[in-house]
Amino acid sequence: MVRALTVNIGAASLERAELLLNWLAGRQEDVLLLTETSAGAGTAFLLERFRRAGYDVVKTPDDGDRGAALVSRIPLADDQPDWFDKVSIPGRIAAAALDTNPRTWFVSVYVPSRDRSADKTTRKETFIGSLLAVLRNLPAEQHDHLVIGGDYNVIGADHRPLHPGFLPFEFGLLETLHAEGFLDAHRHCQPDVQAYSWIGRTGAGYRYDYFHVGRALADRIRGSAYLHQVRTDGLTDHAAVQLDLDVTASRLPCGNPAGPETIALF
Repeated sequence: MVRALTVNIGAASLERAELLLNWLAGRQEDVLLLTETSAGAGTAFLLERFRRAGYDVVKTPDDGDRGAALVSRIPLADDQPDWFDKVSIPGRIAAAALDTNPRTWFVSVYVPSRDRSADKTTRKETFIGSLLAVLRNLPAEQHDHLVIGGDYNVIGADHRPLHPGFLPFEFGLLETLHAEGFLDAHRHCQPDVQAYSWIGRTGAGYRYDYFHVGRALADRIRGSAYLHQVRTDGLTDHAAVQLDLDVTASRLPCGNPAGPETIALF
């Protein structure tokens, strides 16, 4: 069994990153898909602690923008993908081929947020379009064994409640993933449950964070859950999402990233 987790870390400060590290280190996931990483000290601290503990870490250069990272105790395979270099903001993607049986490819995605301005709307729409174009053109083996997770910053057209203000291209992200054969893992496990991962100021819930898996992995999904402790404890403003897949893998000999040793990074 391989267990994965995605969580938006909210461009964590160094102080909050230390709390997040303790929470993440106490869990049993093999793969962490981190979104809203930043060029700040908190992200650097988190990733360096995992790297020094023996984890493989993938972090695409982000040019100072918010981005995504992937942390794995499963060894990376020899043939690492470069497909997502073609998206409009490559730093918003972190992808890796993992040495699992069957082979899997994991992708951490942080879709840009927007306001009502034309520039930010165009930026988000362009990113989503370029991401879907890459997925559409993947070789069948990679396409069907892909695991996509992260903060998509969209809700579905069947979201309850259906919040106003979302545009057709935003609904289209989830609709196109479904049409392309990617299964919404949590919806697959709990089809009648409206999950939320972010709570607005009025108390309204939004489902922004997801896991999708390719069609060859659909019958290997063993569980998915939204974990709100990390949000209610104030470590971030998003719930984490967990995914269990029935695939086999060896593990790296990793230590505890939150161990007693001190690391002077700054």
